[in-house]
Amino acid sequence: MPTEFISGADHYNKVLAKVSSVRRTLWVGTADIKDLHVKAGNGSEPFLSVLDRLVRRGVEIRLIHAKEPGPIFKKDFDRYPLLKTGMEMMLCPRVHFKILAFDCESVYVGSANLTGAGIGMKSPGRRNFEAGILTDEPLLVENALEQFDSVWRGAHCATCGRKEFCVSPIR
Repeated sequence: MPTEFISGADHYNKVLAKVSSVRRTLWVGTADIKDLHVKAGNGSEPFLSVLDRLVRRGVEIRLIHAKEPGPIFKKDFDRYPLLKTGMEMMLCPRVHFKILAFDCESVYVGSANLTGAGIGMKSPGRRNFEAGILTDEPLLVENALEQFDSVWRGAHCATCGRKEFCVSPIR
């Protein structure tokens, strides 16, 4: 895959579409996480149902988010009890990066949060103006994975000063 500039609906059509095809790992870093739906047949379904299917297939999912999810997301989350134990989650109030890493082989790095208006299937008139890159270029993938993993393993926690806000409210 060549490195590709992503904007507009390509966030949904090219980036979010890759989620269903992961085989081993999916890492998601986002500042904001809200109700997000994806196409399913002639209708739509919560993105959480896609994550639930991945967990059932044995895919390791890590989710870092910066703030409490929206109420609809939390209600939908309760409909997928396997995600509470099968998906690793962490809240870090300083995370503002948006990274999706697919099997540690390709990454999206950009501005789109895990929201309908950011990366979801919203119509052009309701979509945020987002930009990013989708790539499998080894150096870019390695750097994005290291950024994500450094937060995941707590490399910054000792000097962060906001540790008291890091308990995940989804659980």
